[in-house]
Amino acid sequence: MFLARSEDYPLDQMIDVAAGRSRADIVLKNANVVNVFTSEVNKGDIAIHGPYIAGIGSYVGNEVIDLKGKYVVPSFIDGHVHVESSMVMPIQYARAVVPHGTGSVVADPHEIANVLGMEGILYMSKSMRGGPLEFYMMLPSCVPSTDFETNGVSLDFLDLKPLMTEHYVLGLAEAMNYVGVISREPSILEKIRVTLQMGKRIDGHAPEIKDLDLNAYVAARISSEHECTTIDEARRKLATGMHIHIREGSTAKDLKALANLIEPNTAMFCSFVTDDRNTLDLIKKGHIDSMVREAIAYGVDPIQAIKVATLSTARHYGLQYIGAVAPGYHADLVVLDSLEKVNVKRVYKQGVLVAKDGKMVEDFGIDEQPRLRRSVNIHYLETEDFQVKARGDHMNVIGMIPDQIITDRLIEEAKVEDGLVVSDTDRDIVKIAIIERHNASEPRSVGFVKGLGIKEGALVSSIAHDSHNIVAVATNDRDLIEATVQIVRMQGGIAVAKGGEILESLPLPIAGLMSDQPIEHVSEKIQDLKDAAHKLGTPLEEPFMAMAFLSLPVIPKLKITDLGLVDVERFRFIDLFDVPT
Repeated sequence: MFLARSEDYPLDQMIDVAAGRSRADIVLKNANVVNVFTSEVNKGDIAIHGPYIAGIGSYVGNEVIDLKGKYVVPSFIDGHVHVESSMVMPIQYARAVVPHGTGSVVADPHEIANVLGMEGILYMSKSMRGGPLEFYMMLPSCVPSTDFETNGVSLDFLDLKPLMTEHYVLGLAEAMNYVGVISREPSILEKIRVTLQMGKRIDGHAPEIKDLDLNAYVAARISSEHECTTIDEARRKLATGMHIHIREGSTAKDLKALANLIEPNTAMFCSFVTDDRNTLDLIKKGHIDSMVREAIAYGVDPIQAIKVATLSTARHYGLQYIGAVAPGYHADLVVLDSLEKVNVKRVYKQGVLVAKDGKMVEDFGIDEQPRLRRSVNIHYLETEDFQVKARGDHMNVIGMIPDQIITDRLIEEAKVEDGLVVSDTDRDIVKIAIIERHNASEPRSVGFVKGLGIKEGALVSSIAHDSHNIVAVATNDRDLIEATVQIVRMQGGIAVAKGGEILESLPLPIAGLMSDQPIEHVSEKIQDLKDAAHKLGTPLEEPFMAMAFLSLPVIPKLKITDLGLVDVERFRFIDLFDVPT
């Protein structure tokens, strides 16, 4: 099921059905067909033969479904996503997004690769095959992303090269070590050379890069960017030929700022991506369909928004015969009640009805339990590990920015008690710790963050981009340690503690990133965790996703890893008390 390949294309039969000489298997009668080539809506019947569209016009078929004027568009494509961020296994992820009209995703298994290396990539590859969602893959380019943190494994071009020949592998994922690209670092250039020799794409990740550095980055034939947060940055990168991935994840929300980029002359150079969106958001808010709706609400022409969600992404990645409703294309179709509301009524995958009225037609069970090694191994915890001796009156503090994964570098006065710097909830400044969890080694670091809003307790998670060490944000060391111990007990997950007790927790035993339970269970537990976090005082809609990016040392401006505070703009470590005078 769902394995149609070009070499199996029934050429003679397709010509006869398209010409009206043979009956189609299925005819979708009285449809309003959205033509993403001409930006028009055409009335007619859609003839489906096997997994393909034979033609649009007037047809007879063995099965006839009267759509009564409903709109038919190509199934949606997510141009860049980390499936692991949904916190569920791939088949469970498919259950979440297919009813929202998604037919294909371009997945980057970067998160699990940083924990388990090729073992993780191969697990994801195996789990992604044969279901109702077409998974394409971009191979991780930066494992680790930098030398500023400890991760589980390192991958070089020799590890990746054998997989580059697979038909579902489209190229090299986000080249986030943009400093390494510009400075011609051999390890990243070798991966780029292999990818180009294979004739495949290279995705970008270079926030705020410009001028000659931008030229150098694009000269490496890096062809897309998903880190634009302003319209000026997006236009600047578009002008160099980069394909702009407009992102709307659970934390990073750029659609409102970039919606005006989508015009008739630019739509073919834009895609919609979620990057990181958790299961609760996928179920409640939707997937790419939600981005199409929001873009329309921001003033984008509906057909242009649909083009961005379909044909544009397919053409960018060289995916033939998906992304349009046209003869010879795969019958990956979405039936909508209107172009403006984008309410998904039916979803077809290669001619098979797979979802109707927001639910899967055929339910899918749990994946076979993966046999993966343990990935949460920490050195013994001591209270002294998290104490910060005052060595100055002021300190560097990570400043969170709402709806963004970039941060500010703030200089704040330290609150000192008995010679130790402590959290200051009155000023929304609390302790943050990163604990190495791959090798049970000693690296761990402590800093302070402003903007999370908690007044008591601790939030701890084994999801911390990119190396996924344990990230803990706490008002006191007792709750920090208690919640961290719970993470070890669960072999990965998220925990909320208060008064030395665990209020809520979610086990994520697959690489410390994903649950082995159904999406319904995981989404309920995520809501419970968010409710518990809100009781501690945080106003953030996605506190755990926001925490996960505080350790990402390739996103400006100030981040923290298990090795220390990182000044991302200067690509160097800085001391907590190293502040301008």
